[in-house]
Amino acid sequence: MQQLEVINILKKDLNFTDQSIEKLKEFTKLVLKENKNHNLISKSTENHIWLRHVLDSAQLVKFIDFSCNSLADLGSGAGFPGLVIEIFNKNKAFHVKLFEKSPVKRQFLLRVIKELGLNAEVLGDIRDEKLDTDIIICRAFKKLDNIIQVSREIAKKPHKLMILKGQNAQQEINNSFKTKKYPYKLESSMTNKDSKIIIMEINK
Repeated sequence: MQQLEVINILKKDLNFTDQSIEKLKEFTKLVLKENKNHNLISKSTENHIWLRHVLDSAQLVKFIDFSCNSLADLGSGAGFPGLVIEIFNKNKAFHVKLFEKSPVKRQFLLRVIKELGLNAEVLGDIRDEKLDTDIIICRAFKKLDNIIQVSREIAKKPHKLMILKGQNAQQEINNSFKTKKYPYKLESSMTNKDSKIIIMEINK
């Protein structure tokens, strides 16, 4: 799936505006330019950045309530999915926090936010924070049981977890529920028939 096909899906199926599409174009250019010097995304996915990274991240907007207070992206890396969500966001009161431990990647995120005029905050070690957030998202971060543990440690209140996972999503859920179970549902991915989106209610 090429860039124009993905853009068509973003606009028709996910309601991205022309303005947000232009920002996504600038964002991907910055990622690919920086990727020549630092490993932000896998080199093998550069030619498929719109499918593998942009659309894969953007599909989360279908499940996010933007009337909520805030969202935290754990292990944001190059800004997927957090910055894609922020580019889509139309509610100025909705705040996106990007957690990334790599200083190089944090500097890149800050530069993108400044150049694109985005309203997002970049933070370091997630374990140093206590979050008053409604939604926690992550992609290619940790195994599910570790994500649940971290989210329970850093979140001040019950919240929703949204996690992009591969074909072993159900197995990860089963393994993580050995001590405590949480309400969840599995949604199909728009980018890979074998991948899933785990949406889980963490009630502390």
